[in-house]
Amino acid sequence: MAKYMLIMRGTDESYANLEKADFNEILETMGKFNDELIRSGVLLAAEGLDDPKEGVVVDFTGETPVVTDGPYGETKELFGGYYILDVASKQEAIEWAKRAPLTKGTKTEIRRVPSIEEFPQDNEWIQKERAWREQTGQV
Repeated sequence: MAKYMLIMRGTDESYANLEKADFNEILETMGKFNDELIRSGVLLAAEGLDDPKEGVVVDFTGETPVVTDGPYGETKELFGGYYILDVASKQEAIEWAKRAPLTKGTKTEIRRVPSIEEFPQDNEWIQKERAWREQTGQV
């Protein structure tokens, strides 16, 4: 099994469609999909993100960090939420992504999440992280 992150990217069209939709219907639709992920045993985490107007960007491209209040960037550069799935393959992650509801006009980026076992185990910082993960029940 491997972890994959599904990054949900909206567009102007998809955000406009969601603003028109009934919030209870959105909750019902997403709830059914999330329940399916839970029942299948692949869901590790899932979160939606707050409105980009409430966020900030810390830009490190200059001499000193610059903080800019949202909204920022173009809609196509933003993501509105994510899932982390524990599945057998990238193809299985793709299949789950294809089944996600409320995706008209959106894009979903899928990226594998490397496990701590893939890093040098004799490294001091990896050992400290492993100890923390063991303490918190993540390993």
